[in-house]
Amino acid sequence: MAMVPHERSLVEKLQGRPFALLGVNVDPSKEDLKDAQEQHNITWRSFWDGSRRIKSKFKVSAFPTLFLLNHEGVIRQVYEGRPSDSVLERDIMQVIKEAEESAGS
Repeated sequence: MAMVPHERSLVEKLQGRPFALLGVNVDPSKEDLKDAQEQHNITWRSFWDGSRRIKSKFKVSAFPTLFLLNHEGVIRQVYEGRPSDSVLERDIMQVIKEAEESAGS
């Protein structure tokens, strides 16, 4: 859960911009997910993947794995393991910039 403080700050900082954070959780039960959400103050939508369908479909082999999608739903970057805060934020800001430029044209 080391990423949670940075994720929380991104959600707050990018509110109102073309950005959404979604979590997929593979804890043993939904109750474990709820406990983690409460314990770590996770404020964004998280899905429980108890059947591991999402994990399988996206071929996730490491935790965490992050997918950065653009405004058209195209996967722009995949991070296996935790990227540095600066790298993640740089890449997110680039995708946001492209989305905002596309909306303005």
